[in-house]
Formats: sequence, C-alpha cells, structure tokens
Amino acid sequence: MQREGWLELNLRGMQSAFASFARSAGAQVMELDGVIAAVNPAVPERSVFNSVVYLDPDALAGAHEELTAAYADAGCSWTVWVPEQDAGIAQMLAAAGHTLDAQPRAMGVELDGVEESDLSELDLTDQGDVEEMASLNDAAYGYEPGSWIKGMGREPDGLHVYLARVDGKPAATVGSRDANGDCSIWNVATADWARGRGLSTALMRKAIFDAARHDCPTSTLQATKLGAPVYRRCGYDDFGALGMWEFRPSALAEHAHPAPPA
Repeated sequence: MQREGWLELNLRGMQSAFASFARSAGAQVMELDGVIAAVNPAVPERSVFNSVVYLDPDALAGAHEELTAAYADAGCSWTVWVPEQDAGIAQMLAAAGHTLDAQPRAMGVELDGVEESDLSELDLTDQGDVEEMASLNDAAYGYEPGSWIKGMGREPDGLHVYLARVDGKPAATVGSRDANGDCSIWNVATADWARGRGLSTALMRKAIFDAARHDCPTSTLQATKLGAPVYRRCGYDDFGALGMWEFRPSALAEHAHPAPPA
C-alpha cells in the first residue's frame, strides 16, 4: 500500500474513534462534507476530545467558520489534525489563531503473518474495564482524574480493552477498534511504576494478533514520541506527521497541556 493509502486509513480510523468516543460521552458529533468533529463540553480544556479530522483540505477550509462557531458556543478548546503535506491548511489555521500543539506520527502495519506471542507468564485480559483504562491514561498523561472517562464515555462503540495487571493492580492498557477492517489502536498507557516491563508491547502484540485472527488486514495508530519505539517493535512503519493545530480560548489558557492521542 502506498503512503497515501496508509494516511487515509489513519484518518478514517480517527474519524470513527472520535465519533464513537463523543457519542459514548453524550457529546455532539458534527459531520460536514467528510469532516468529522467531536464537540464535548464536559472536557472543554482537553482539545484531544474536541478533535476535528478531515479527508479533504477544501472541505475543512469550507467548514472552518461553522466549526469555530460551534466550539465557541460550547466553550471548548479544539484541535484540527493536519497531515504534514497540507501546508495550506496549517497556514490558514495559524492565521485564524490556532497553534501547533503536537506532531504525532501516523503509523501502520500489515497484519498478514502476525504470529501469536507467548504471554502466559503475564496477567493480561482482553476484557478490561473502561474505567481502569481511563484512569491509567489520566495518570500517564497528567490529566485531572476523571478527564478521560468524560472524554470517551463508559461504553465506546466497538472498543476492545486490553489490560495488564501486576500484583493485582492495573498496570498497562491498550484499546483497539475495527474501523472498516483496519485495527485502530487507542488509549495506550502504562503506569509510571510499571514501566520497563514490556507490558505495552505485550498488549500491542495481543491486540494485533487478535485483529489478524478476526480478518483485519491492517492496523494503524497515531504515535507520540514515547510510544513510537513500542510500535516499531511491533512492526509499525512511520507514514508522516499529523500536526495537532489547537485553538484554545483565553479562558482555558491555564489548562494548556500536550494532548497525546494514543
């Protein structure tokens, strides 16, 4: 598959996931000519849960005014995910007051031939608890307790929760969703005290093996700098940066914080 194909898989998986999280949290989902926007005033300070993902740059440009009004009415910070080749969109957003908050990498892997790993010595489950997943993510990324569950709700459609425990305590988590045949990875987090044990890598291997077994030919994700080495060990390739162009109202400036997606 060419780079453009991998990028589209990433973006479509993101659209599906952010819409699912918003609906699970009782928030609004805007669908504007191929542009998907989650508007979640329950977490106005967290722009990652108020994300806009587009497939066509012209459609995003045409929808920007309407999006600006919707987020202003909701009192939310919000971010637009911009593939690195869309320089014109980045310039438009900068002129409108957006700032570049982060640049996670779009990554993907073909799942043909993925082998099952021996994880028998680890305490893992593929039926993890959403609230434990959310708590691990809050702690890992420095969010106020309860932020993540407000952002994605308690029953996101199609989310498989993988959880590792150490001495009975939640230690690491990975989420996966089938987005039209692509295994889209979300909510990867490890507790500080559990780092260095290979737990995230083990959960990733379990998640993508299960996806391959259920006829997903590919997997995609958006990698932070910290997460990228884990994903490379699982076979993922890098297909370019996704700029997170954030607009943060002055009233929420004190809550500014990097917003890693996975």
